[in-house]
Amino acid sequence: MNTSLFRSGLFGLLAATAAVLPLQVAAQAYPSKPVKIVVGYSAGGAVDIVARTLGQSLGGSLGQPFIVDNKPGAGTNIAVKQVIDAPADGYTLMLAANALAANMSLYQPAPFDAERDLVAISLVGRVPVVIAANANAPYANIGKLIEAAKAKPNTIAFASPGNGATPHMAVELFARAAGVSLQHIPYRGGAQAITDVIGGQVPLLAMNALEVSPHVKSGKLKVLAVLSPNRSAIFPDVPTIAESGFPGFEASVWYALMAPAATPKAIVTQLHAEVQKALKTPEVQQRMTAVGGEVLPGSMEMVAKLIRSERQRYEKLVREANIKPD
Repeated sequence: MNTSLFRSGLFGLLAATAAVLPLQVAAQAYPSKPVKIVVGYSAGGAVDIVARTLGQSLGGSLGQPFIVDNKPGAGTNIAVKQVIDAPADGYTLMLAANALAANMSLYQPAPFDAERDLVAISLVGRVPVVIAANANAPYANIGKLIEAAKAKPNTIAFASPGNGATPHMAVELFARAAGVSLQHIPYRGGAQAITDVIGGQVPLLAMNALEVSPHVKSGKLKVLAVLSPNRSAIFPDVPTIAESGFPGFEASVWYALMAPAATPKAIVTQLHAEVQKALKTPEVQQRMTAVGGEVLPGSMEMVAKLIRSERQRYEKLVREANIKPD
């Protein structure tokens, strides 16, 4: 036997094993410290509530705290960049929503490439965007609104949380599907938009289901349609947009858990499995129902496909409607 070759091969094998072993140990030991879930929105909103609910469940099953870090600003771009630039070790995650796909077209040059810079862990859920109106508005349902909008194009206004916000984009997509033209009134956030619609300054409101729910219960607003394939648990009597004559149309707010692109596959796979378990628990399902949505388990490939298709959908809308971010 050639002793020198044997020693050389043995040392090479040991060196290769030594290089791989820390990665395997790190993945097996994950998580060994608190995990941060970055959210590009203020505390108290639907995305924040979903992130905290999911984080609490993951923390219970994995034995380490999952802490929500709210980083609002620049249409969630600040939060996205923080996650992209974070160490790809599984300790910085992001609960992303539609803005992740939309902002690559809204902001030019594109601030990031979600398909290149991030890796999908799992779909989490969705909450419908609703079209609501002042309780005294003359529109009994979405059909009556469409009739009125066709009779007087671009005279009926709707308020939204801002230019390029998901509710704004959702109603623009719906208006094109319905063949109508509505006037958009952007606000800086949802609170003042809701106040002005309740007060009668603006007739319509585009908002996620959670934020309008208290005002519908109090009788100050009425929901004309939910822009999702299923009826909302908090508005069970309101028809979906498909039931209102637009089968196949959907414009929901979706949520997906993401990580930096180079995060070890073992950790991504582990987190994916844990999220699937969390979405089956009554606590998570009940919390999603409470915000007007539903859990939406899905593979990593489903998230990647969703982001790609949504990116194309928003790119076309931004170009045709000449939408600019606030």
